[in-house]
Amino acid sequence: MRHCTVPTQFGTLVLTEDDGALLRLGWGRAPTEDSTQVLEEARRQLLAYDAGTLREFDLPLRVSGSDFQRAVCDAMRAIPFGETCTYGEIAKALGVPAQAVGQACGGNPIPVIIPCHRVMGAKGLTGFSGAGGVETKVALLRHEGAGGFLI
Repeated sequence: MRHCTVPTQFGTLVLTEDDGALLRLGWGRAPTEDSTQVLEEARRQLLAYDAGTLREFDLPLRVSGSDFQRAVCDAMRAIPFGETCTYGEIAKALGVPAQAVGQACGGNPIPVIIPCHRVMGAKGLTGFSGAGGVETKVALLRHEGAGGFLI
């Protein structure tokens, strides 16, 4: 596996790539600073997102976990920049309970790129599994212009 660190306004991000696909995005510092075509493109796209010039990521991703985990990640990737949806809306589309969707969102291995921050509870803002928790979620939503409900 290869790693790189990307400093952003949302914290210092760590990307993990293996065999031509991103596997994880986390917060902190990478154990090594590697350079691969996938990592460099992911770094470029994250920095463009951070600068406000990229709205949609186009990267090879490999989501580990069950078919259900991958289905929820696919549903989150379909939420447009600057928009939100609820756990219940994803649950209804997949024919599963909203709580199961919430757990899958919390297990998202590639947050920001797979935008779990765009998923809300039925009554509004909920937690975020990335560093900084709900404050990071709010910062991501405001960055995308989706934070109007917070005012």
